[in-house]
This record gives sequence, structure tokens and C-alpha cells, in this order.
Amino acid sequence: MNTLQSGNQGEDSACRYLTQKGYRILARNYRKPCGEIDIIATDKKTLVFVEVKKRASNAFGGPIAAVTRAKQHKIILTAQCYLKENAPKFDNIRFDVVCLLPGKIEHIEQAFFAQQNTF
Repeated sequence: MNTLQSGNQGEDSACRYLTQKGYRILARNYRKPCGEIDIIATDKKTLVFVEVKKRASNAFGGPIAAVTRAKQHKIILTAQCYLKENAPKFDNIRFDVVCLLPGKIEHIEQAFFAQQNTF
């Protein structure tokens, strides 16, 4: 299995997990020149931008360690594009990370924040 297939499989698992938790998936693999958002979903009245990270082990800090400040910045810029294009009305916006390890899913709600004046 190549990296793209593995990533798609991970995103499929994350979507199933989020759907079971009551989230509604709005988009997957939303791409803009500044970056990509793996999953865009709603959790009640909250718009959620989700980064999915799949790893074989917790070596090197595990999946969450791959969501660096630079990666967060790209996600935030891409989220701004999504909001400008779609103009959704939500009470809150949140950035989550779904970490996938063999046999384990960890969902970190509000894993990082955008600066106050960003949105």
C-alpha cells in the first residue's frame, strides 16, 4: 500500500469515527494553494476543520507530533479560504486532530487555535 492509499484509508476511518460520534461530514480533501484540510465537518453548531494523522507507532512523538506549527498555519490559511468561499454561519470554529495508530483512534478536539483576529 502506498502513502496515498494509506492516507485515504486513514481518512475513511476518521470519517466513520466522526460520523458515529454525530458529526456531519461536509467536505474531504479541501485543497487550495496554501494547503489542504483533510475533513471539514459540523459538530452541532460548530464548524470543525480536522487534520488526520496516521502512523505505524508512537515513535518520534506519534501522529500528533506531525501537526507542527507550520502545518497548523497552513490549515488555518486554508480554513480562511473555505470560509470566504462558502460563508457558512456557525457559532464556533474548531481545529481538531484525529490520530490513528494500529487498532487505536484518538480524537483531540481543539488541538490548536487560530489567533483571535484570524476569522
